[in-house]
Amino acid sequence: MDAASPWLTEQQQHVWRRWLALNARLPAALHRELQADAGLSLQDYDVLVRLTDTAEGRMRVSDLARALQWERSRLSHHVTRMASRGLVEREECSDDGRGAFIVLTPAGRATIEQAAPAHVGTVRRLVFDSLSEEELDSLAAITDKVLTQLERDAMSAYSSACRGAYEYSCRGD
Repeated sequence: MDAASPWLTEQQQHVWRRWLALNARLPAALHRELQADAGLSLQDYDVLVRLTDTAEGRMRVSDLARALQWERSRLSHHVTRMASRGLVEREECSDDGRGAFIVLTPAGRATIEQAAPAHVGTVRRLVFDSLSEEELDSLAAITDKVLTQLERDAMSAYSSACRGAYEYSCRGD
């Protein structure tokens, strides 16, 4: 295959398909372990981690959605389910009537503190225990490079959308 070909090389296709398999199987395995150990979904755990990463145990809905790369409606539905289990609560923002915070409850903090050691053990077993230090360094470099490209691409798409919106508003339609 030459550089002008739209197709992946055989090696690229192999790596891509293995990457997709990894992205499907690893979250599923982590979810099963969290469910069995703590009664949490992987998504529950992700929300709780983001909240415990803040000093106050709270985040604005829009910030939490952005951090998780979720649509606001998806987050809203998920938080409603978590709130019904007492893990989080929604708190209106006193200085902004349209905004809200998602707040970690004491039960939510206790749940993640109980779940974290087993989850870390699962992550070590499934991902890190089989990697050498050199492989770990390579994996870090590769993921950093791909994430940087994704961020560049997202910023470029955002800039193009903003430019298009500006041009549309300037046409006088």
